[in-house]
Amino acid sequence: MKIYKFGGASVKDANGVKNVAQIISKDAETSPILVVISAMGKSTNALEKIINAYYHENSDLNQLIEKFKSFHESIIKDLFQEDTPIWMNEVYNLMLELECLLDNENLKEDFDFIYDQIVVFGELISTRIVSGYLLKLGIRNQWVDSRNFISTDSRYRDARVQWEDTERIVKNRLEPLSQKNLIIAQGFIGKGEKGESTTLGREGSDYSAAIFGKLLNAESVTIWKDVPGVMNADPKKFQNTHLLNSLSYNDAIELAYYGASVIHPKTIQPLKASNIPLYVRSFLNIDATGTCVSQDTNSSEITSKIHKNSQILLEISTRDYTFIAEDSLSFILSTLLNNKVRMNIMQNSAIQFNCVIDDRENRHETLISKLKEHFNVTVKSGLQLVTLYGKGNEKDKNEISKMGEILLEQNIGQVTHYVIK
Repeated sequence: MKIYKFGGASVKDANGVKNVAQIISKDAETSPILVVISAMGKSTNALEKIINAYYHENSDLNQLIEKFKSFHESIIKDLFQEDTPIWMNEVYNLMLELECLLDNENLKEDFDFIYDQIVVFGELISTRIVSGYLLKLGIRNQWVDSRNFISTDSRYRDARVQWEDTERIVKNRLEPLSQKNLIIAQGFIGKGEKGESTTLGREGSDYSAAIFGKLLNAESVTIWKDVPGVMNADPKKFQNTHLLNSLSYNDAIELAYYGASVIHPKTIQPLKASNIPLYVRSFLNIDATGTCVSQDTNSSEITSKIHKNSQILLEISTRDYTFIAEDSLSFILSTLLNNKVRMNIMQNSAIQFNCVIDDRENRHETLISKLKEHFNVTVKSGLQLVTLYGKGNEKDKNEISKMGEILLEQNIGQVTHYVIK
C-alpha cells in the first residue's frame, strides 16, 4: 500500500487533473494506492472569502459563490466536454448543499465553527471531479469521505486527531476497501465530537496522508508538489538555493515546525513512529527522485533558511513593575492556548516576555485584548520571521540583514531566529 497526496496546484485546471490521472494510472497497476487530494487551485482561498462575506453579511456573497461554482464547472467542461457523466451529479449536489448551508442564518455562531463547515467543500468537490475523471478513463476507484474515517476533537480549524477512534474505524472500514480498490480521499478534513466537520489546520492535507499512511501500515507516503523536492530555502526569497536529496525525520520536523511550507508540521511524527519513508516529488517532472525523508538519513550539512511573512511581535510587561515570574507566564501561556494561537518563538527577560505569532484573522485581536486586561502590551505587526537551521555563516547573516531592520535575534543551538521589520 502506497499513499499519494496531491496539493491544490496539481489539480488547478483540467490539464492538472489529466496529469494526476496519468501518475495514478501508471503506478496503480503495480501497487494498491490511497490518493489524498486537496481543493483545486486557490479554491480554499475562494471559500475563505465566501466565509468572510457570509459572516460579515457582505453584499458580494452571491457573486463569490457563483465565481466558485463557475471555476469548477469550467474544469468539468474541459475534462468531459459535452458528455458529462451521471456521477458528476454528486458535484452539483455538493454545490447545492453549500448554497443551502450559506442560506442558514442560524449558522452564525463561532467563526471557526462556520469556517470548518464551509471550507470542507473545496476538498469534497475536488475529489469527486478527479474520481469521476478516472472513471471516464476506465480506472476503477472508490471515492470516500475522509470525515467518515478521521475522528477529531472539536477544536475548529486546528482539530486534534482522536487516534484510538480513528485507528479502529480505519482498520475496520477503510483497510478492507483499500485492499480491493484505488481509494480517492480528501485531505485536511475530519469529523468532530458531535458529527460536525472539522479541519486539521491550514495545509493539513499532508497530515491526512500521514495519518492514513501510519494506520494502513503503508510502505511509503509521497507528496507531489510543483517544486523539485525540499529546498534549503525559498528560491523566490534567497539566492543559491539547493535541493535536499535526503533528510532525517528530525531535520524534517524542525524545518516544518519553523515554517518550511513544503511539508506540514504535523506530517512527520506519525511516519517516524512507524518508520515509513516520506517522498517529496514533483508532479511536473515525475521521473525525478525528489527528496526522501527517512530514518536512515544523517542530518544535512546544508544550512536551511525558512521565511515567514505576516508576523506579529508581542512585547508584554507587568503594570506594577514586578518581574515576569511563573504566575505571569502561566497566565500568558494559557491565554495563548485558549485563543488557539501558537507561538513561533518566545523570549523573556526579568521584566518582559516577547513572542512572535502569525497574523491570523479573528484570533490575535481577542488574544491581545485579553492580555491588555492584565499587562502592558506593545504590538508590532507586518514583520518577517527568518530562521536559520544549521551552522550558518557570515554570508547567510549578511543576506538576512539586507532584508530589513532586525528587531529580535534568538539563537538556540543550531537554530537562529531573526524578526525583521
